[in-house]
Amino acid sequence: MTQPTNALGAFLRARRELVTPQQAGIPALGVRRTPGLRREEVAMLAGISADYYLRLERGRDRHPSVQVLEAIARVLRLDDDHFRHLLTLVADVPRRRRRPARRPVPPEGALKLLASLQQPAFIEDRYFDVLAANPLATALSPRLVAGGNQLRALFLDPAEQALHQEWERVTECFVAALRQAVGTDVDDPRFIELTGELTLASARFRQLWARHEVRGQRGTPIRLDHPQVGPMTLNRERLTINGTDDQMLVVFHPDAGSGDADQLALLASAAMPTSGPGREIARRP
Repeated sequence: MTQPTNALGAFLRARRELVTPQQAGIPALGVRRTPGLRREEVAMLAGISADYYLRLERGRDRHPSVQVLEAIARVLRLDDDHFRHLLTLVADVPRRRRRPARRPVPPEGALKLLASLQQPAFIEDRYFDVLAANPLATALSPRLVAGGNQLRALFLDPAEQALHQEWERVTECFVAALRQAVGTDVDDPRFIELTGELTLASARFRQLWARHEVRGQRGTPIRLDHPQVGPMTLNRERLTINGTDDQMLVVFHPDAGSGDADQLALLASAAMPTSGPGREIARRP
């Protein structure tokens, strides 16, 4: 998948097309060939010349002031995550050091912690590749297995899509989180491979990727409809693993004393009748 050389222009166009004249507080005059605001409308509302804004979108000026960026961000209704991403597209931010082409390996201590957890848990990297998983995580979703990729499962596997009661919201979150995690490192081979595959295979991914949403993943409830135990809501937490290159420990846990806790316990008893400390953790070789 070829990445845009004018990342700033692609971002500004995508975000401009998501803001309606009504949201911007101006009349929608004339026939509009594309949705959202026109370039000259953004320029007017931001207090800059239309010619200067056109140069920004076309990549002819890559050094706007912070004041100009703040004005444009206000017009385009960018939140803090999107504004921070905008800054990385114009500032002289050092690219990540190119990593050798090898599979990341979770630290031994993190694997021991993973093995000790009584809740579904796994370790992921910034591309949402699963590096290791405990048995209850795999019982929750057979796609949560070492070597799997959560984005590929969400967009291409009907069984994973059926598992998520709020599939559309979940896909939005994952795509926005991928953009934030990768940042300006868009020439990374793994990123190109993954986004290229999903762009070709999934109309939903193409739609979301074109929006240029940027958002970090935060702890949030996930509503599932498990084929064995039925609907349940679990809290999803992501914890940074220190000393690694963007590896995270992800844990699903129910509210204490809830019916969801009972359902998860039922799933655990069915999937792991001999579960306990010291059970084997699946991991990438």
